[in-house]
Amino acid sequence: MASEREAATSLQVLRRLDTGPRGLTESEAAARLADAGENTPPHPHSASWPRRCARALRDPFTAVLLTLGLISALVASWGTAVVILALVAVSCGLRAAGEHRADRSLAALRELVAGTATVLRRGQEDAEPQAREVPVGELVPGDVVRLGPGDLVPADVRLLRARGLTVHQAVLTGESAPVAKAAVDVPEVSEVPEPADRGPFDEPYLCFQGSGVASGSATAVVVATGERTRFAAVAGESGGRREASAFDRSVHGISWVLIRFMLLTPPLVLMSNAALRGRGLETLPFAVAVAVGLTPEMLPVIVTICLARGAALLARAHRVVVRRLPALHDLGAADVLCLDKTGTLTQDRPVVERALGPDGEDDPEVLRWAAVGAWWTLQLAELPAPDALDEALLAAAGPVGEEYDGVGAVPFDPERRTATAVVTGAALGTHALVTKGAAEDVLDRCDLDPAERERLLGLAAREADAGLRVLAVATAERPARTRPYTAADEHGLTFRGLLTFRDALAPGAAEALRGLTDLGITVRILTGDHPATAARACRDLGLGAVEVKTAADVSRRGVYGAVAEGERVGAVRADGVWAAGMRAAGMRAAGVGVDGVRAGTEGAVGVGAGVARTVGVPEREGAGPARVPTVVARCTPEDKARIVAGLRAAGHTVGFLGDGVNDIPALRAADVGIAPRTAVDLARETADVVLAEKDLGAIGHAVTAGRRSSANIATYLRVTLSSNLGNILAMLSAGLLLPFLPMLPAQVLTQNLCFDAAQLAFAHDRPGPAALRRPTVLRPRAFLRFITGFGVLNAIADLATFGVLALALRGPDALNDEAVFHSAWFTENLLTQALVMFLLRGGTRPGPIARAATALAAVGLLLPPSPLGAALGMTGLPPAYHLLLAAVLGLYALALRAVRARHGRRHP
Repeated sequence: MASEREAATSLQVLRRLDTGPRGLTESEAAARLADAGENTPPHPHSASWPRRCARALRDPFTAVLLTLGLISALVASWGTAVVILALVAVSCGLRAAGEHRADRSLAALRELVAGTATVLRRGQEDAEPQAREVPVGELVPGDVVRLGPGDLVPADVRLLRARGLTVHQAVLTGESAPVAKAAVDVPEVSEVPEPADRGPFDEPYLCFQGSGVASGSATAVVVATGERTRFAAVAGESGGRREASAFDRSVHGISWVLIRFMLLTPPLVLMSNAALRGRGLETLPFAVAVAVGLTPEMLPVIVTICLARGAALLARAHRVVVRRLPALHDLGAADVLCLDKTGTLTQDRPVVERALGPDGEDDPEVLRWAAVGAWWTLQLAELPAPDALDEALLAAAGPVGEEYDGVGAVPFDPERRTATAVVTGAALGTHALVTKGAAEDVLDRCDLDPAERERLLGLAAREADAGLRVLAVATAERPARTRPYTAADEHGLTFRGLLTFRDALAPGAAEALRGLTDLGITVRILTGDHPATAARACRDLGLGAVEVKTAADVSRRGVYGAVAEGERVGAVRADGVWAAGMRAAGMRAAGVGVDGVRAGTEGAVGVGAGVARTVGVPEREGAGPARVPTVVARCTPEDKARIVAGLRAAGHTVGFLGDGVNDIPALRAADVGIAPRTAVDLARETADVVLAEKDLGAIGHAVTAGRRSSANIATYLRVTLSSNLGNILAMLSAGLLLPFLPMLPAQVLTQNLCFDAAQLAFAHDRPGPAALRRPTVLRPRAFLRFITGFGVLNAIADLATFGVLALALRGPDALNDEAVFHSAWFTENLLTQALVMFLLRGGTRPGPIARAATALAAVGLLLPPSPLGAALGMTGLPPAYHLLLAAVLGLYALALRAVRARHGRRHP
C-alpha cells in the first residue's frame, strides 16, 4: 500500500488505476481479472497421502527403526527385518490417517472471508453504472465498491466518499474499538511530521481486506486484491519454515542418545567376541539383534496411538481439532500461553459500567437520556444499524424512547465526534435535543464557564485512565420548528453527565484463567489495545495487579527481560490509576466518539498526554516472575512474534491463541498455535489446534489431554529404555563369559515381540494426578539418568540369574547346556520386564498395565516348555529353578521399589 501513501489524493489513485467514480465496464473488469487473478488469499493445499507418510518417516525414531530394519535385511535376519518394517509402516499409516482426519474436520469448519460484494459496473463505456452483487473473487483493482454496516471489506480500498464510517480492524491490528474512517485527501507534503510508528492502518482514507464495517456507509475504489492485499502479506512474510517445536526438540534429543548407544553396540559385540572367543561375522546377526533390543521400536506406534486417542477424545467431547498430532504433546508441555484480549478474555462488545452526573455521583437519568438519543438516532437513520455503544445503552436502559415522538436526527460524524437526536419536548411546542459523543466535543457545545469545563474534563480523564470508554451526554430545550436540524444547532447545551463502558467479559474467562493457573500455565496477554484498557479487563477478571508494558518497552528492555525477569517495572495498580492529572488538551487526541472510537492518531486516552505514571509491583511471594500474568499492549504482529520467540529462547514451551491475520506470525513462532473456528482462513490454516469456539476452557481440556498422552509416552520410554539397557548390559556380559551366544537371534526377536505387544497397554494407561498438574516435557538428560540407574539395577538382576542357573543345574558342565540357559534367561527377562512395567508406571489404577504384565509373565513361564518353545530352541526348566528365580525376583522387586521411592523424593 506504499503507493497509496505517495499518491494520497483520491484523484491521483483513480488516475493511477485507470478508472473513475463510475467504476469499470464489464469488459475492462474481465481483462483485469485475467491479468491480476482472482481476489483470494493464498490457501495452503492439503498434503497427499504419500507426502504425509514421507513426513512421518522424518521422525527420528522412525528413521532409526527403518535403518535397523534395512540392516537386518542385509544380514539375512528376515524375521527381525519384517517385524521392524511392519512397525514402521503401522506408525506412518496411523500418523497420516490422524492428520487426514484433522484436515477433514478443519475443512468442515472453514468459512469464507466474504461471499459477495456490491460493485458498480457498466455494460458499455457510455452506460450508467449499475450496483450489483458479484463474488468477492471477481473483484479487480479499479472496481468501485459500496460498503454498509455489517459488510466485510472485500479488498484493500481507498475511500472516495464516506458517511459516519467506522470499521473493526481487530483482525488486522488487535485494536478492539472501532476505528473512524473518512474520505479525506492528505496533502502531498505534510507540515506536521508523521509519528515514527504510524502505519497504513492509521490512515483514515484506507480500509483493508478482512476489516468489518461497524457503522456508516462508504464508496471506495479497490487498490489491491488477492496476494497483493495487506491481509495476504502477513501470511507471505511468515510463510517460512517453522522452528522445531518442543516435541521435536525432545524427540531429537532422546533419539541422539539412543543412536549413540546403538552405533556403539554392534562394533563392541563383534570386537569383544572376536578378541575373547575367536568368533567372526557369525555374531553379526546377534550384534544387530542386540542393537534392535536397545531400540524402543514400539515408540512411534505408542506415540501415535497416545496422541491420536487424545485428539479423537478432544474432537468428540470438546470439539477441538488437533491438526498436527505432535501439537497435542506441545500443549501438554506448555508453561506459557500468550493470547489476545479482544474476543478471548473479553467479547467484541462494550457494556455500560456507570452513569455519572456532573457531580461524579451515580445518576440514572444520564443513562435514560443517552438511551433515548440512541433509540431515535437508530429509528430515524437512513440505514438503521446501531453501533456497539448504542446497543450497550439500549440493553442497559431497557424499553425507553417510545414515550417520545421522533423529530429528526443529526448522525454521528467522525470529525465533530457527536450525534444528536431530536424528540418532542416535555412542554407543548418544544423540541428536546439529545447530544452524545466524545467528552471534550460535547463540553465544547455546552454553556459552561472555563473552570467547570476543566473540572468535568478531569472527571472524564480519570474514568478514561481507569481503562473505561467515556461518553458525554447533553440536552437542550428549543422551540419547535419545521426546518431540519443540523450540526449547527448543537450549541448552548445543558451537560447531563458521563457514561462509562467496559469490555464485556467472555463467559467463563475468569474461571478458565484460574484453571490454567492451576495447571501451571502462565498467561501472557499480547494486545493492540491501550495499556489501561487491557489492565482494566485484567482487574475485571480478578487478576489483580498485573505488570503492564507496551511493545515499545519490551523492545527497549529485550523481549524476555521485559516480560519475565521480574523487574520492578511499571505496572497498573489494583485500582487501575494511570497518568493522573490529564491535561484537557489530551482529551482531544484521545477522546471517545459516540460509536466508541478513540479519536486521534494514538487512539487511546492518555497516550496523547504523555507517558503514563506507573508504580512498581513486587513479585508475589513464593511465585517466580513467570507466575505473574503480564500484559503487553500496543503490539504489532511483529511484536507478538518477537515476544513469543523470546519466551521460547528463554526455555519456555509457548502456546499462542489468535484469530486475526495480525496473529499469524505469532502462531507460527509458537510451539503450538491455536485458533478458533471463527478465525480468518489464514489463521486457521496456520494453527496446529482449532477450537470450535474461542473458549479458554477448551484449551484447559486440550492441555490435560496433552499431558495425559505425554505422561503415557514418558512412562513407556522410562520402562522400556531401562529394561532394554539392563538386558543389553547383561547380554554383553554373558556373551563374554559364556562359550555360546546367551540367546539366539530368533529368541531375542520373540522376546522383543512379546514385550512390544504388552507395551501397547501404555497407550491406555491413566496417569496419576501429579502428572497432570504440571507441564510434561521429555527431557533427554533426565531420561538418561533414569534409565542408567534402573538399567544397571536390571542388569544386576539378570547377572544374578547366572548364579541361579549354576546352582539349579548343578555340575561343572551345567552352563554348557545351551537350551536350558536360553530358556531360563528368556523366562527371567520376561518376568523382570513384567515387574518393571507394573512397578515403574505412574498411573492411579493399574488396569490395562496389570493385565498386560500378567499376560507377559504367563508367556515367559509357559512358552519354553511348549512346542513353539521347542521350535525356538528352548526347553522346560527344572522346578528348583523356579523357586530360586522367585527369590531373585522378590529381591529385585524390593530393590526396584526402594530405588523408585528414592528417585521420587529427589525428583518429585
